[in-house]
Amino acid sequence: MPEETDIGSSLRKVRKRRGLTQRELADASGVSLSLIRKLEQGEITDTRMETAHKLASTLRVPTSCLLERDDEEPAAEAAEPWRPLGQAVQVATAYTGEAPTVEGVRPMLPEVRAAYFDNRLGELTGLLCPLLHDADALGDTTDARDVRSHLLQIAGSVLTQVRQFSAAETALRRALDDAPDRLRAAGIIATWSWLLVRQGKLAASRELATKWADDVEPRMSRATPEELAAWGWLLMQSSAAALRDNRKGEADDTMRLAQSVSVMLGRELPRGTERLTTWGPTTVRYKACERHIVLDEPDKVLRAVKPKRPGRAGPGGLAVSTEYHRHRLDVAKAHTMMRQYPEAVDVLTSVHAEAPEWLASQRYARDILGDVMEKRRTLTPEMRTLADAVSLPM
Repeated sequence: MPEETDIGSSLRKVRKRRGLTQRELADASGVSLSLIRKLEQGEITDTRMETAHKLASTLRVPTSCLLERDDEEPAAEAAEPWRPLGQAVQVATAYTGEAPTVEGVRPMLPEVRAAYFDNRLGELTGLLCPLLHDADALGDTTDARDVRSHLLQIAGSVLTQVRQFSAAETALRRALDDAPDRLRAAGIIATWSWLLVRQGKLAASRELATKWADDVEPRMSRATPEELAAWGWLLMQSSAAALRDNRKGEADDTMRLAQSVSVMLGRELPRGTERLTTWGPTTVRYKACERHIVLDEPDKVLRAVKPKRPGRAGPGGLAVSTEYHRHRLDVAKAHTMMRQYPEAVDVLTSVHAEAPEWLASQRYARDILGDVMEKRRTLTPEMRTLADAVSLPM
C-alpha cells in the first residue's frame, strides 16, 4: 500500500546527476512540474510513496536513494491518543501490589485479539496498557515470554498503523527477544518489515525479510501449514519492499515463489498466535493487486476484484479483516486512477462502515479521498462524512 515519505534535497542532486531539467523529469515521470519544484524547494515534505517510486524509476535509481526521513511521525496532538501505549511498551517499571501470574494474564488474550482483529483500536489500547504492565512482571519462564511476546507484537502492529514508529520498533524488538519459537519470531519479523516500509526504509525492509525467509525456508517434504505460511509472508514482504525500491525483477521472482507456496498450501489459514493475519491464496491475490497499484496498472486491479467480501473463516471469526480493508483501499485507489470517483467514494464508505477506527488512522485513505475531492466542484454528503472521518485538512 502506498505510503507518504520525504524526498527532500536528494531529488535535486540525482536529477542534476542524470542531466535532466525539472520539466524533462516531469514529462518523463508523469509527476507534475509544480510538484517537482515544490519538492526540491522544500515547500512540500510529505510525498506519496507512489510519487517517489515514479521519480526514482525515471531517474534509474532505487527509491531508497531518494528517501531521507527516518521516523516521520504524527504531530503531538495526533499522537496523544497513542502515548499511553507507547509508554507501556518501554522498559518495565517496578511492580507494586499483588504480583500477576501467567494464569491470570493469558485468559485476557482472546479479548485483546478480538479487539485487534475487529480494528477497535481505542478499546484495544485500553486493554493492552495494563496487560503489558502485568506481563512485564511475569518473570522469565517460557510461558511468561510467550504471553509477553504476543502482547508486544500486537502493540507493535497497532503502533505501526498509527505511525508511532519509535515505540513500534521498541515493542517489536522486545517481542522478538521474548519469542518462544521460530514461527513466532518470523511473524514478528514480517510486522517489522512492514514497519520499515512505512518508514521509507525500503532496503532495510527487503534485507530483513529476505534474510529471515532464507532462514525459515522449510523442507517441502515435511513442511507444516504454519511453516509454509510463515515463509510465504516473509517472501511477500521481501517482494513488496523490492518492488517499491525499483528492483522489479527481484520482486517478481520472490512474488512468484510466494504464489507457489500459497498453491502448495491450498487454502487460507486463519490467524494464529504466530501470525496476526490470515495467509494463503486470497491474501496473495490481495498483494498482487497492491503490486498493480505500485506499477500504475489500475485496470488490472479492477479486473481482479471479487464482487463479494470473503466470508469469515472458522469458529473464532478469524476473517481476512485488516488485509481485506487494505485491499479495498487499493480498489478505491484504482477507481481514482481510472477517474471513477463515485465508485471510489462507495468503496471508502463501505470501509468506513466496517472499520471506522482503522480507516481514521490510514493516510492512504486520506490521500485517495483528497484526490477525489480535488476533482469535484461540489461535495456529496458521503464525501463530507468521509473527510471528517479521516481528518482531511480543510
